[in-house]
Amino acid sequence: MLSIVLATHNEELNLKKCLQAIKIVADEIVIVDGESSDSTLAIAQSFSAKIISTTNKQNFHINKQMAIDAAQGDLILQLDADEIVDEDLSNFIKKIHADFLSKKYKLTNTEPVAWWIPRKNFFLGSFLSKGGQYPDPVIRLFLKGRASLPQKDVHEQMVVVGKIGWAEGHLLHYSNPSLSDYLRKFNTYTSFKAAQLKSSKTKVSLVNSFKYLVIFPSVTFLSLYFRHKGFVDGLPGFLFAAFSGFHHSVAYIKLWESYQEKKSL
Repeated sequence: MLSIVLATHNEELNLKKCLQAIKIVADEIVIVDGESSDSTLAIAQSFSAKIISTTNKQNFHINKQMAIDAAQGDLILQLDADEIVDEDLSNFIKKIHADFLSKKYKLTNTEPVAWWIPRKNFFLGSFLSKGGQYPDPVIRLFLKGRASLPQKDVHEQMVVVGKIGWAEGHLLHYSNPSLSDYLRKFNTYTSFKAAQLKSSKTKVSLVNSFKYLVIFPSVTFLSLYFRHKGFVDGLPGFLFAAFSGFHHSVAYIKLWESYQEKKSL
């Protein structure tokens, strides 16, 4: 049995295309929804998904793990709503699934229990080919009970117990089709990072200000744009590298802002 699992929040623009691409191989679709106010739930219901309603948590990996835990399949594919399985990946999943059904897949120390999936990231009108954004492998296909999310960060990889293989094909990731989409998520991620900095008791100081406003942004930009050849992707490559550097600065400014608000109480 193959389970497709997702965590959603207001994904009416993405969910149908995501599920349409994978429904042919799915025995079960599990969606943990965090307080969607659009037509996300109606779309999920149209695909006969099992829906679990919960709160929209800042660390959405908590809801992703909830979906994983609720899955009944021996083989699980975890997706984001803005990801589409391409034909090659769909065929690979079908093969692995068929091997399970026919008992050809023998679970030994030499066989994978999870698979890296290459991902193509769509940013401002095109798929990025450089800048550390390709192949951008993620662990999303795994045997039940063999992989889990630490739930400590929004960009963490799964922890796997056993061997990890490589899947054929790609996930097509339409996370940032427009600048407004990117900035909305930029705001969410920097707020989460600011909360992490605060919980780790990071202080606002001259040294830290220099690190977060100058050093970290510069190192990130130079690494993505030059070391990882982001310049190959033209203006989108430059903007991605620049905004990635700004993550540090904006998160730090939000940390400072939270301390200022505390003082004013």
